[in-house]
Amino acid sequence: MLRAYIGLGSNLEDPLNQVRTALAELKTLPKSHLLSHSRLYRSAPQGPVDQADYINAVACLETALDAHTLLDELQALENKHARVRLQHWGPRSLDLDLLLYGTQTIDTERLQVPHPWLSRRCFVLYPLAEIAADLMLPSGSSIASLLPLCDATGL
Repeated sequence: MLRAYIGLGSNLEDPLNQVRTALAELKTLPKSHLLSHSRLYRSAPQGPVDQADYINAVACLETALDAHTLLDELQALENKHARVRLQHWGPRSLDLDLLLYGTQTIDTERLQVPHPWLSRRCFVLYPLAEIAADLMLPSGSSIASLLPLCDATGL
C-alpha cells in the first residue's frame, strides 16, 4: 500500500456538495482507505474567466491499486457526478486529479504524476500543505518550500 494524493474541484451544480460527496465516495474505493483530507477552499477559475469560482480540496488515500486503476476509479466517480469534458479548464461538476502516487514519477499518454500543474496551483498546494507540508516531491522539493512561490490572493 502507498499514499496517493487526490485534488478535488467543482464549480457546477452545488460545488460544496459535489466536493463533500466526492470525499465521502473516496472512502468506498476498492483496496483503498481515505487517511485525511484538507478543509475546503474557494478559488478563482484557471483558464476561461467567465465561470464560477471553484471549491477545492486535497485528499490522501492509502491504496493498493496501481496508478492507472486508481485513475480509472477516479474517472468513474467523475462520471457518476455527470462530468462532461467540453472545454479545457472549463467548468465542471467534479474534477479529480491524481496529484501524487507514492514517490513515483509516471509519464504515460493517460497519466502524468506528479501532476504537471501541481507546483503552480495555489488551490492544490495550500490544501496539500495542510495535510502533508513535509511531503517531498520526486524532484526533491518539499510542498512547504513551494508555498512562498505561489500567490494565494483570491484563495
